Amino acid sequence: MSTTTLEKRADAPAPAVTPAGRGRQPGERGPLGTVLLHAGLMVASLIALAPVAWLVYLSLGPDKNDYLHPGGIAGKMSFANYSFVLQHTEFLSWFKSTMIVALGTTVVGVLLAATTGYAVSRMRFPGHKQLMWVLLLTQAFPIAVLIVPMYQIFSDLGLIDSYWALILVNCTTAVPYSAWLLKGYFDTIPIEIDEAGRVDGLTPFGTFFRLILPLARPGLAVAAFYNFITAVAEVAFATTFMLDDSKYTFSVGLQTFVSEHDAEWNYMAATAVLIAIPVSLFFYLVQKNLVTGLTSGGTKG
Repeated sequence: MSTTTLEKRADAPAPAVTPAGRGRQPGERGPLGTVLLHAGLMVASLIALAPVAWLVYLSLGPDKNDYLHPGGIAGKMSFANYSFVLQHTEFLSWFKSTMIVALGTTVVGVLLAATTGYAVSRMRFPGHKQLMWVLLLTQAFPIAVLIVPMYQIFSDLGLIDSYWALILVNCTTAVPYSAWLLKGYFDTIPIEIDEAGRVDGLTPFGTFFRLILPLARPGLAVAAFYNFITAVAEVAFATTFMLDDSKYTFSVGLQTFVSEHDAEWNYMAATAVLIAIPVSLFFYLVQKNLVTGLTSGGTKG
């Protein structure tokens, strides 16, 4: 065999490998695995959506006892419950109070959590590790134990029946978790960025607000959503600290539909659906950053 022939064979292109003949790569799902995965996700989605769909369905029943005979709702669906809630209850006052408390908790809580998480992530002051564990320890106390001393404190400060009372008390619940979350996210941001800020003449506060916070937007979105949901769903403190019915939040207002001898489940279901609208809107505004923020915060530290 000549040398020319060997060179031609060596220069010849390798035959293409068709997808059908390609072997399965390690970790790659086969057709059966893909089908099972999608089937599992569909089942999980149905389980998650079923309670919401059932609540919406019950809210369309005009009678308060329709939940006992749900099959009859289909023939008499109406929006009468929503009309009653919007026109004949304090729903709009509840909405205003809830938004004041929820947005106030979000702004104050995220600011406190961000500064705390950044300080622990970047600065090595005495007790910085113990500080985070103390924050975590505060979550171990049940609300029933905290209500009485907090009520006494806010009463002495003249904050009972004020929005500031709920904002501050909600921050005691939301800030510890948010600080842990943001501390983990700040750990993923290279410290060279802080050093570059100092070289450019920025103060620590300038570095934090102008360089670090824009990069931590996904983590801030997760913390903001958590603070918002915490404030909207909180019941015990809102029931105790709010005495004026015009300042009730959604969670307290819902209780007005249930008395010792009666329960208007149709109005409660309609109100619950209306409550979900601002929460869903807030989720829509931050959802682009939620997945990134939830995953990035656990990659380091």
